[in-house]
Amino acid sequence: MTKKWAFRAILAYALLGLILYAYLFYIAGSGVPESFKGSSADPSTFMNAKEILLSEDFSKIKNLLFFLSTPYEWLLYFLIMILGVSRTFEKWAKGTVKNGFLQTAIYLFWLSITTFIAIFPFQYISYQVSKAYNISTQTFSMWMKDETIDFWVNYLLMLIIVSVLYGLMKRFKQRWWLAAWALSVPFTIFMMFIQPVLIDPLYNEFYPLKNKELEAKILSLADQAGIPANHVFEVDMSEKTNSLNAYVTGVGSNSRIVLWDTTLEQLTDDEILFVMAHEMAHYVEKHIYIGIGIYLLLSFFGLFLASKLMRGIVANYGEEIKVDRVASLRSLPLFLLITSVLLFAVSPFSNWISRYQETRADRYAIELTQDKEAAITSFQKLSKVGLSQVNPPLLVKIFRYGHPTMLERLNMLEQYKTDTKEKEDPAESSP
Repeated sequence: MTKKWAFRAILAYALLGLILYAYLFYIAGSGVPESFKGSSADPSTFMNAKEILLSEDFSKIKNLLFFLSTPYEWLLYFLIMILGVSRTFEKWAKGTVKNGFLQTAIYLFWLSITTFIAIFPFQYISYQVSKAYNISTQTFSMWMKDETIDFWVNYLLMLIIVSVLYGLMKRFKQRWWLAAWALSVPFTIFMMFIQPVLIDPLYNEFYPLKNKELEAKILSLADQAGIPANHVFEVDMSEKTNSLNAYVTGVGSNSRIVLWDTTLEQLTDDEILFVMAHEMAHYVEKHIYIGIGIYLLLSFFGLFLASKLMRGIVANYGEEIKVDRVASLRSLPLFLLITSVLLFAVSPFSNWISRYQETRADRYAIELTQDKEAAITSFQKLSKVGLSQVNPPLLVKIFRYGHPTMLERLNMLEQYKTDTKEKEDPAESSP
């Protein structure tokens, strides 16, 4: 039975991969509709033929890797359970030490190493593709350094979460999910507070913006937006990527305005001010706090469903998946599998919320800066440098895009120009 389940799961994954490949490379269209030809959203107006071809090829490969990696993760957790690997890790942990926390640490280490090795090919292929298309500038050693940091940061965070989670499972057999959710509220806020000052610096070096004239302009813009900022930070990303980015991170006194050095090098001051105005909009409209609220709401129902599904699966298929109790450490792959599926299932909704917020941020930025030309050219450069599709396939947009497509963003800016003109005309003709 075990071999049959494993074979069927692997076959299903292979068939899914073929379907996804056919959809992304042969079925789905990503061209610009005729009505947008010649507009600022038409890639031929700001890219040459080679760049358009590269952006299409690069996007298709990256989209395929995304859609293959998520179900691969599900397959991996499933095989770790039914092949008895998780049960073996638990036995090793219990046979090594008697302390419960140390047992969790040992079990989680073996599970983390296994998943890291199994998922590594996807990570490496993604890295090589980015290198081949001149997006990534990292050497292999630098990339491996980041991967190693990722492993240990994730391991330590997971150790805290899993230790608390399984402690709650043992103490509250029916309501552990509610206790876990209650504790996740302060933990989520705490992580957002410390990330800019403790976690982000592990990957990159942050320092005050060198261009003081530009900093003064950004801080003046922040003052107009009512943002209490005293410094703008610059981060050295050119040694890792050619992509452009800027963001506002953190909460409370740990909030930071951050610019990548690649953005400083490739965008004009006016374009940078538009990008920063967009990021400031997230602060002004409290998108960070709204995001926390939505996340906590979804996690409430997610943990509830996870508890119900785990209980039902263990009760009906515990022997097949080698899990005897929900509170056993060996059930962790089942918990991770269920939560990963739930997160993927809810991603169209969370992405839609994010796209709505990003659209509002775009509108806020254009209203604050009143520089439509800089807004349009900044988005065109972002698309060109990042080799992103202007009009991605529908499924890609639904499951991958937390931002509006470049077609939608550039079209909005052009429509904003028209709306502004229409608003101004009556005033001009009035006595």
